[in-house]
Amino acid sequence: MNTMSLFSGSSHPLLAKKITEYLSRPLGAAKLNRFSDGEIQVEIQENVRRQEVFVIQSTCNPVNDNLMELLLMIDALKRSSASYITAVMPYFGYARQDKKVAPRVPISAKLVADLLTNTGVNRVITLDLHAGQIQGFFNIPVDNLYAAPVILDYIKTNISGDLVVVSPDAGGVERARAFAKRLNAALAIVDKRRSAPNQAKAMAIIGDVEGKVAIILDDMVDTAGTLTEAAGIIKAKGAKAVHACCTHAVLSGPAVERIEKSSLDTLMVTDTIPLKENALGCNKIKQLSISKIVGEAIIRGYRGDSVNSLFV
Repeated sequence: MNTMSLFSGSSHPLLAKKITEYLSRPLGAAKLNRFSDGEIQVEIQENVRRQEVFVIQSTCNPVNDNLMELLLMIDALKRSSASYITAVMPYFGYARQDKKVAPRVPISAKLVADLLTNTGVNRVITLDLHAGQIQGFFNIPVDNLYAAPVILDYIKTNISGDLVVVSPDAGGVERARAFAKRLNAALAIVDKRRSAPNQAKAMAIIGDVEGKVAIILDDMVDTAGTLTEAAGIIKAKGAKAVHACCTHAVLSGPAVERIEKSSLDTLMVTDTIPLKENALGCNKIKQLSISKIVGEAIIRGYRGDSVNSLFV
């Protein structure tokens, strides 16, 4: 892999370190500074001419800064004659805004896709896109990886009993059904009504959870309002225990406080987004690493091998 170079932005240095350790490759030297007015300054400090470059950057909080940093790094690499540039985005920001839900609103996920493509990205690697159709917003290859193998391994090792996988809304039923099949578990759905962004009211449970160990499955947890509301109703319906798992632990606002006070026994998350101190100190939150999956996808992408076979 002599023509491979790895670089990382500042959004998640710990995950970047784990990925490079798996690949046994060092991170490339890059200088990231800010002018006094907040402008981002990027300088690639080594030769990348004719190199295939992978830039690791989650566009998590602060979303706009991390996105702009990624775009500037890509532009710097392109102008340094890198032969092929892959944006490795474990968390793809703005993915929730993937369609027009009201008049005169942007489709922000499409805008981000255009920004990346027009800046010079040749390929994108990401995990558990909030909406799978976002792949179609790009005119370049997109590898949408899944954290399922890591989460399933943890569940099979640490959680036992009569399992039921619960989708927190109708949109996640397909994902929950696939999990239930792999765990030989039953399936249930939470019927919820959303009155505004980050505000949801769980209404009812479709399916049987009484006497079972429930596992709520979602792609992300933001303010944890939906999750904790669903956990409370599932427990009230007679579930013996309620666990939850998600790929992206956004955990903004009162999320951690809500989780601590909720009926949840555990919340399994991955490290696509770095956890804040209060989340790291929460006994209910268990963090799993997706570094091996991302690292393997990078190797296979570089060699031209199948990435999909990782999940078969």
